[in-house]
Amino acid sequence: MSSLFNLEGQVAVVIGGTGGLGGAMADALASSGARVAVVGRNAERGAAAVERIAKLVGGRAGETVGFYAADAIDKASLESACDRIHSELGPVRVLVNAAGGNRPDATLPPGADFCALGLEAWRDVFDLNLVGGVLLPCQVFGKKMLEFVAKTASAEQADSCSIINIASMSGMIPLSRVVAYSAAKAAVLNLTQFLSREWATRGVRVNAISPGFFPAEQNRGLLYNADGSLSARGGQIIGHTPMSRFGRPEELAGATVFLACAKASSFVTGQNIVIDGGFSSTTI
Repeated sequence: MSSLFNLEGQVAVVIGGTGGLGGAMADALASSGARVAVVGRNAERGAAAVERIAKLVGGRAGETVGFYAADAIDKASLESACDRIHSELGPVRVLVNAAGGNRPDATLPPGADFCALGLEAWRDVFDLNLVGGVLLPCQVFGKKMLEFVAKTASAEQADSCSIINIASMSGMIPLSRVVAYSAAKAAVLNLTQFLSREWATRGVRVNAISPGFFPAEQNRGLLYNADGSLSARGGQIIGHTPMSRFGRPEELAGATVFLACAKASSFVTGQNIVIDGGFSSTTI
């Protein structure tokens, strides 16, 4: 079984690996033997992620893990990072698209008018979650993956690369208030399935992970009050979650490694793994 979940010597890119969820996924890939490229905009947070991962795996920065500055919604920036990663670490076999987020002015507070929602905020949320979150990274890194498979893989090894998109449970169930974010994540799921069909016979599997409620920098103020107690919305979410708690970032590790490993998930593509403590299975 250990051979099924072994990424030894493979290069894995985690876009958004400087964040909480992306960072936990980068940790999991590195712990399974991958050489990890953390991609993000903030060099300080990138350096901290590299130091943490190198310490975790007992390796050295630059050999087992590196930070590559890039803006996910800037194709030229991604192409530059991609070229550097291939030159310094090797051909990319795993891509995790963990960049994303929301804007307060793209949400609808109670009683707000949907018809008054600003188009600029809507477009920004779609750019961040769909264009930069999936489209451009898949174009840039996916192209390299397809070229790698065409040069190296036999017909029996046509599942040698993996793309993992981070969607959201709100992409399946449109949650109140976060209208633009929910719509963008629904598009992420649709694009995931489209690419899985396009590349199924070309050696690149494309899947998604949909986290439920995981407290992070962007949503902590929504889930908790300033004194650390649950907010009204946080309490509603916990009450609707059969496991009666929020998720922990490390609980994404198993699904990440499973989807990344070609031997473990060789016949898995176009799928969405939901990790939400049962939230989506509860109706009352």
